[in-house]
Amino acid sequence: MENIRILIIDDETPARELIKHYLQEVEFIEVIGECADGFSGLKSISAMKPDLIFLDIQMPRLTGIELVEVLTEKPEIIFTTAYDQFAIRAFELNAVDYLMKPFQKSRFLDAVKKAIDKIRSGKGNKESASQLLSKRPEHTSSVNRVVVRKGNAINLIPVEHIRYVEAQDDYVMIYHSAGKALKQQTMKFYEENLPKTDFVRIHRSYIVNVVEINRIEPYGKDTHIAILHSGDKLPVSRSGYKQLKEELKF
Repeated sequence: MENIRILIIDDETPARELIKHYLQEVEFIEVIGECADGFSGLKSISAMKPDLIFLDIQMPRLTGIELVEVLTEKPEIIFTTAYDQFAIRAFELNAVDYLMKPFQKSRFLDAVKKAIDKIRSGKGNKESASQLLSKRPEHTSSVNRVVVRKGNAINLIPVEHIRYVEAQDDYVMIYHSAGKALKQQTMKFYEENLPKTDFVRIHRSYIVNVVEINRIEPYGKDTHIAILHSGDKLPVSRSGYKQLKEELKF
């Protein structure tokens, strides 16, 4: 029987040591590495192809949430976190299990058994990580940056650098000050999670950063067009125009 290959990603050394200590009681597993931040964790997942990862949420450089968003392969995940209960509920559909720190050994071993059974059965979730993340319950806190993968590089885009977001089937294209980036998320997600004082959904296919708007001109019956400082022209629906009027007070 092949060993289950495990990677531990947590910025706290005692937390990683505790996981390794508890894992000594589990047969047919192999800890193939450990990482102290999200970026090194992401690189290790790509290089090592673990079957299972233990993943903290609050980490420097790249959070556990952001790491999952840009994974191209999805090992099974057990979250190990001191994050609040609301955030954890948001991940129940994405992970095999979650463990609230400090967790008991019996609770830990139950989670590991669940993960091993899932891996051995071949019934692991085959959906991409970004598809799984799209199913998480919605939260109310605004995002302050967007993490995107471009080849092997990971880029962090501050929301204030976003010019507009365009719907493209199951993806969105994010146009920002340094270029553009494709992301597998929904317009609904960005409409609800970008800062509402700065971003307005002006059309079913467009969300715009209002500071990027140079002027708004009529365009056909009951429609308008937003001309940005960059020269881009975006359609504005009737409802989008109403929202812009409320936001810009004109």
